[in-house]
Amino acid sequence: MQKRSLDQWLALLETRHPREIELGLSRIADVAGRLQLPAPAPWVVSVAGTNGKGSFVRVLEALSRASGWRTGVYTSPHISVYNERIRIDGAEVGDTDLVDAFERIEAARGDTSLTYFETGTLAALLLMAEADLDVAVLEVGLGGRLDAVNLVDADLAVITAIDVDHSQWLGQDREAIALEKAGIVRPGGRVVCADPNPPASLLDRLGELDATSNRLGEDFGYEIKAGGGDNPASIDVWLCDPRGQPLALAGLPGPDLPVESAVAALQAALILGALPPAAVVADIFARVSLAGRFQRLVVAGRRLVLDVAHNPAAAAYLAKRLAAEEGRVVAVAALMADKDRAGFVTALSSAIDHWYLGELADNPRACPAGELAAMIYNAGGSVSTCATVAEALSRALEESRPDDLVVVCGSFHTVGAAIATMEASTEARKEILSP
Repeated sequence: MQKRSLDQWLALLETRHPREIELGLSRIADVAGRLQLPAPAPWVVSVAGTNGKGSFVRVLEALSRASGWRTGVYTSPHISVYNERIRIDGAEVGDTDLVDAFERIEAARGDTSLTYFETGTLAALLLMAEADLDVAVLEVGLGGRLDAVNLVDADLAVITAIDVDHSQWLGQDREAIALEKAGIVRPGGRVVCADPNPPASLLDRLGELDATSNRLGEDFGYEIKAGGGDNPASIDVWLCDPRGQPLALAGLPGPDLPVESAVAALQAALILGALPPAAVVADIFARVSLAGRFQRLVVAGRRLVLDVAHNPAAAAYLAKRLAAEEGRVVAVAALMADKDRAGFVTALSSAIDHWYLGELADNPRACPAGELAAMIYNAGGSVSTCATVAEALSRALEESRPDDLVVVCGSFHTVGAAIATMEASTEARKEILSP
């Protein structure tokens, strides 16, 4: 029988389990036991949070690799191709390795039904365990306590910014959601908290677990020295090593990613023993970036920003960054129907001069463009609706002024659809997705 291709495997996995999201560890633990799955690396870092996880992971990956550590990374979701989710020593895994991992999981699972994300997590852990890594950095997909990534005991747990998202699974407020995120922390474990205002429930839970905590603003932090805003030109950073001794890094370039996540990655690297020399840190901060996170391009003579912001907190952060830009801002957007669309629009409305909304017709979770347009119109915004994201992007580029900034936002799917319209070749995709 002919082997399935990666695309065929992914299509099968998308439809096999009766629910797209089904939290719980019993199914994945059962199959992991049959696979006799070892730890993915001597050091495991698990990362939970509402926003800022991907930025933390990217900076820690750069720091640990610069220190000579062989590093594996698992993130989700992807923007264009599934391979983006698993990186070994800085490179995306290949189709053949993914197919082989899926086949081994299929042979081991028996009658156990796994979700798309659970199968992908097992594949990542299999490939990392065989890659002779020094550290595995695992991004939680949803929540923490019952997420598939929590199958693995973290040597270091990291909790980034906490806000309200995925309420139907995690709870209606920050206090409840924080408890779900805290589920990745083990009794007596070590945790880095990058939320500048952590909910009391999180702090109480860490106390109950007798966890050794490093908190932003108390045990480590930063001070803006030049520039200003959310991405300053220069910052001074202060850290705390595992023995409680301070370490200062002065005059670092302000990274083009959320500062709190980047500084938390420095603290994590120091705990691991993977913090490179100050000059190397400065170089990393000066050049580090991540696809779809305020990613700048020039397309058809227009300045373009790609940003996967999809909840009110991320939209508010995006709005602050857009406020520092010159010229009018026009948005190309599409959102999922299960998100806080009104909160997203409210957070961004003051920063956007005109919206171009596209349909994501092949995504059953997508909000119809007309519904989102009504929200924007009722909020006093100027809006146009289009049949697709591709059409929305085309109109935004054609109808905008030379000095305008075009921002594509609303979801990973939206940014992915926009990238697909810009791709001319494999090399073009690499340029867009590998900043």
